Amino acid sequence: MADAEPNYGFDDSRRLTGPNRYFAEPAVTLTPLGKAAADPAAHEAWAARIRSLAAALAWPDPQPVIERRTSGTTLIFRAPREALLTATELSEWAWERVAADAGESGFDRAHDFGNDAASILAARARAERHEALGRLRAAANAHRVPLFEDDEEISLGAGSGSRTWPRSAPPDVDAVPWTAIHDIPTALVSGSNGKTTTVRLLAAMAAAAGVTPGYCSTEGVFIAGRAAALGDYSGPAGARSVLRHPDVQVAVLETARGGILRRGLAVERADVAVVTNIRADHFGEYGIESADDLAETKLVVARAVCRGGTLVLNADDTTLMSAAQRLPHAGASRQALFAFDFAQPALAALRERGGSICGVRDGALVLHHSGEEHTIGDAAALPLSLGGGARYNISNLAAAALAGAALGLPLASVLSTLRHFGERPQDNPGRLERWSFRGAAVLVDYAHNPDGLESLLTAARSLKPARLLLLLGQAGNRDDAAIKELARIAARFKPDRVVIKELVHMLRGRAPGEVPEMIRRELSNAGMPGDRLYTEPDEETAARSLLDAAQPGDVIVLPVHTRDVRERLKCTLEAEMSGSRAAVNGDSNHILSE
Repeated sequence: MADAEPNYGFDDSRRLTGPNRYFAEPAVTLTPLGKAAADPAAHEAWAARIRSLAAALAWPDPQPVIERRTSGTTLIFRAPREALLTATELSEWAWERVAADAGESGFDRAHDFGNDAASILAARARAERHEALGRLRAAANAHRVPLFEDDEEISLGAGSGSRTWPRSAPPDVDAVPWTAIHDIPTALVSGSNGKTTTVRLLAAMAAAAGVTPGYCSTEGVFIAGRAAALGDYSGPAGARSVLRHPDVQVAVLETARGGILRRGLAVERADVAVVTNIRADHFGEYGIESADDLAETKLVVARAVCRGGTLVLNADDTTLMSAAQRLPHAGASRQALFAFDFAQPALAALRERGGSICGVRDGALVLHHSGEEHTIGDAAALPLSLGGGARYNISNLAAAALAGAALGLPLASVLSTLRHFGERPQDNPGRLERWSFRGAAVLVDYAHNPDGLESLLTAARSLKPARLLLLLGQAGNRDDAAIKELARIAARFKPDRVVIKELVHMLRGRAPGEVPEMIRRELSNAGMPGDRLYTEPDEETAARSLLDAAQPGDVIVLPVHTRDVRERLKCTLEAEMSGSRAAVNGDSNHILSE
């Protein structure tokens, strides 16, 4: 008979290996379970045990944090980088003891060290401590170069100035070729929407300047425009892959909420950090219950630029700007601000103080940097703006303009990229790609939350369609309110046909058919006629049914969330475009890609 699984008194015990929402240094966190998990006295008893044991281990002040939310409590404390595994054991032991003292029973006793906790944990900390690695950390600090580490590898320097070794066999300090080890310009890009577009713009600017860019995003890891890995690499693993690649001269790192909350930042220093915007999304995950929580999480990137770098913020986003003012390190880095209106008050005030700003004035996108103005061009004529209808992309262009200038890239390369990026479909795949299919305009985008969908449908309506046809669906890890809001926004644009898709690989705890049925019901409640609503069992079948219904003058909006599906649809759309070109004797296909 198999052994019964231990009954722990906690969940989600893990390391935050870099700067995080709570500290600029590594930390550990766990979620307590059981009756004591809701007891403030138990929380304080846990914190007291943490302080006592940390002092016995001669660790710095752990500064325990007790975060109480409606969804539960999270316990966090600062811990030495070289003893993070031991710190998780300390956290678990302290909570198990508190739960037992509160009368909880049945929890696993693997963490009950009795009266020997200090000596047992001290021995484990000594075993975990890697003396050679510790000496290497100290030397890296002395040489002012970054050291990146994970469970398998360590590296010194970044990109073209980096060297990597197995973690189990770090080099002697004297054997490191220190003259060849150096850092590279690095940008972090966070926010709810627009991250990938902004990252790709910055990479294109670097390439235009003749330096080799590396970037990571929700699409993968890309070096000099070529894919090194495909998938969601918007967390620390993707960042390390870019920063360890020997060809990379400029690193642009998409930095998503999930990676920040699960592990913290991969870097402790960056030249630039961008936060594009804050939108209601992912509430209920990792203690995120409000837009303010989300803003504070996204702004963790500011910790990496607080030593003289530039923090680029969306001045039109009041939630973001308010959260930035509450940061304990607010003002430690330079700020650059963008907004749709160049005359926006926050931009005007920063310009008066000599800061960098970007926005639209008299129809033109204008960058003010280092005391000089640069007209990027008519905002409606920039390829990413879709004739001015994709207003959100004008904001992405403004954010990228400021970040590129702050990185020190030549302004000629920055401006040229902004003026031409999006003319080719390969510039920004999956983000407002525009195709022609049987006389209909087809917009392929990611649009993964209500705000993104609203922006996409606004752009679609600006094309004045004869009919508006929409693909609609959502991953199962969004809460009911977010899924219903997605449907309500769709209904507000009065589409002539909606095909609801099942994301079969993104059920994430939901029953099959649950999300599509919720969307259909909410569309009906919002007044959508039943004869305009269709449901298909998967994303590709749903998208193709809309293409099959295409008529001249239609605009077909396809938010596609699966890369393989997008690539197969692209083949179909390219084949149609090629056929049309041949039939019209070389007529331009006018593809725009956002």
